[in-house]
Amino acid sequence: MTMLQKENILIVDDDIGILELIQRHLHSMDYHTFKAVSVKEAVAILRDTEIDLLITDLKMPEVDGFELIQFVSEHYPNIPKLVVTGYPSIQDALSAIKSRVVDYLVKPFTKAELKQAVQKSLSSSTKKKSTDSATSLKKYDEIIGESKQVRNVIQIIDRVKDNKATVYISGESGTGKELVARSIHYNGKFSREPFIAVNCGGIPENLLESELFGYIKGAFTGAEDSREGFFQAAEGGTIFLDEIGNASLGVQSRLLRVLQEKEVVKVGARKSEKIDLRVIAATNSDLKEMVAKETFREDLYYRLTVVEIHVPPLRERKEDIPLLADKFLFKYGNEYKGRYVTIDTEAKELITRYDWPGNIRELENVIQRAVIMCDRTIGIKDLPESLKYQIDFPKEGLLPLKELERQYIQKVLAATNNNQTKAAEILQIDRKTLRAKIREI
Repeated sequence: MTMLQKENILIVDDDIGILELIQRHLHSMDYHTFKAVSVKEAVAILRDTEIDLLITDLKMPEVDGFELIQFVSEHYPNIPKLVVTGYPSIQDALSAIKSRVVDYLVKPFTKAELKQAVQKSLSSSTKKKSTDSATSLKKYDEIIGESKQVRNVIQIIDRVKDNKATVYISGESGTGKELVARSIHYNGKFSREPFIAVNCGGIPENLLESELFGYIKGAFTGAEDSREGFFQAAEGGTIFLDEIGNASLGVQSRLLRVLQEKEVVKVGARKSEKIDLRVIAATNSDLKEMVAKETFREDLYYRLTVVEIHVPPLRERKEDIPLLADKFLFKYGNEYKGRYVTIDTEAKELITRYDWPGNIRELENVIQRAVIMCDRTIGIKDLPESLKYQIDFPKEGLLPLKELERQYIQKVLAATNNNQTKAAEILQIDRKTLRAKIREI
């Protein structure tokens, strides 16, 4: 028998009695609930939990429900809002916030009225959410994961795949930034055109400019013929500039011209050439920090970040780890063993617990090695020691004399119950000297 997933409902009200009443009613209707007595608590829950419906009062101290509705409408537009208020003039308030609230209830209300309002609010978004989610997950099956973070990435991909807006992908090394870039290209209407991936960090700085934009014969020593660059090769399609943060300020200046004018100038040439393509850039560096340090052009940063996609690290979407592991088990099981290799419960718990600083790339490497090392099923013995529980013993080493003195004085004071006279006797110093040393601690 398939169990239906319960909806998560967030209730926000500074009246504890109303909060408890609504929660009891909703529990009896088989919903999951989260409570908040302030807007601040509500925002914290929204950031950490996937919420299907917000039920909120309007009149609350410090920050009121109107601001919460505004916040949710802009940050979580798919969450329906249901207002519960003790003020009969709610109609005027609703006209001010227009269609941002699906329904409202005036206190006191019956359990039946609450149930009807909740069902109405949820039905307005559930069908669309489930249809969109199923369609997107099916369409982008190369991106493995069912977490909220992965669904958010897929939703943005779906929005940008059919236009040539510049996209900036951020994320730690090994999170799959190039996979996201390829998904944008190959799922869109330009998929038959070229996809050119360029690792800006893998090309020497003195060659990057000529590789990107091409060069004419005689432009520099060794340029015996004219040559097209990566931008010309990607004409009509997509150029993916990975590790864009490694580009020199000179290359950045020319990239800015490409994005502004939609044209490139080959090294050594005077005449520009028009190009038509989509630019996707990515990096695991903090470009904002680089802008602040003036190592990355601010104007280029804003040109690149027309649409931003953040690919979350694996530690922030641990529910996706078993799905990714299954993919790699199937891939390497067939490659090395000629069959699907399984993983036992203890090993699965271990890989789910681990934080994966190297992200998906590290997980794939670990599974690949484990498949080679195991017989038919991967166990803890087949996993590297670095994944297993570690005890952090205090580090033993030589300490500075001042630190040793500080620790010993504290130990003596503790043993004498902070009696400075006795402590001074044990330390064989006078009380004045001891007081001076205590002030330094």
